[in-house]
Amino acid sequence: MRGITQSMNKYCLRVVMGVCLTIHVGGCSQPNSQNPTSADEKPRVVATSTIIADLTEKIGRDEIQLTSILKPGADPHVYEPVPADSRSLEKAKLILYNGYNLEPGLIKLMNSTAQGRKIAVGEAAKPLQIEKKKGQTVPDPHVWGDVKNAIVMTKVIRDALIELSPEDKQVFTQQAQQLIQELQQLDSWITKQIATIPPDKRKLVTTHDAFQYYGRAYGIPIAGTLIGISTEEQPSAQTVRKLVDEVKKIGIPAIFAETTINSGLIKTVAAEARVKLPSRQLYSDSIGSTGSEGDSYVKMMSANTRTIVEALGGKYRPLRDFQIKK
Repeated sequence: MRGITQSMNKYCLRVVMGVCLTIHVGGCSQPNSQNPTSADEKPRVVATSTIIADLTEKIGRDEIQLTSILKPGADPHVYEPVPADSRSLEKAKLILYNGYNLEPGLIKLMNSTAQGRKIAVGEAAKPLQIEKKKGQTVPDPHVWGDVKNAIVMTKVIRDALIELSPEDKQVFTQQAQQLIQELQQLDSWITKQIATIPPDKRKLVTTHDAFQYYGRAYGIPIAGTLIGISTEEQPSAQTVRKLVDEVKKIGIPAIFAETTINSGLIKTVAAEARVKLPSRQLYSDSIGSTGSEGDSYVKMMSANTRTIVEALGGKYRPLRDFQIKK
């Protein structure tokens, strides 16, 4: 009886092995290799700035393979590309960059190496012209400071992703619309928050000239900056003294440092002008690191507004408590 049982067991084992071999030869593969959303099959998209990457991620989500070249806290004005950036650009089917010369090093690399479609997302917004030298003007690249421009950028990104992957049109359209609604609420909220600042204190002084769009959109003029639109500039002692005098003259209670720029000189200005420099810095050219209060475009704009309103004597109300009236 024991011999019969052993023979049956051997027979069953041969049958099972034969069936498995037949399945393997017949081309049956592992379930994961048949997954249509595997990373290798998703279209490769590269975003240069963290702000564009954040908007793109919210529209594309699981349907794209997204690479952000700049990391949170990096300064696009002075960023020097590394070999990994070149490889990412070469593999990309779509490259989304700000334009208006925000990221000069990456634009130069992109134009020399990338074969995929290139779209200057920020250039879809009408630029403010900033006087640079001898009466010459250049476009201000910090277009996202006006949330209405971020809505324009969102639509450009949506349309580019649809062209890249038409089968995902419905998904991209729905997710873009959700983002647009959130941005519309943010835009209205910022307007109401800035309006709570006493009119005579409603002036903004920052490290570099990155808030012109914000100031014009929300009614808070830029009263002065240490440097211009590019952080490559180095302010002179005369420039520092001039800004100190201006801050004293306009009588505002606070001026602001920025997360992507060394705060040493703006601290000097605050100390000599005897005004407050809030411990919370403004996000200018980049969103914050993961887990920070500014780790997305919406959160960065919300955090900036809170910092400005509280420091200049306004009455801050959290964005989460705000609803657009229908």
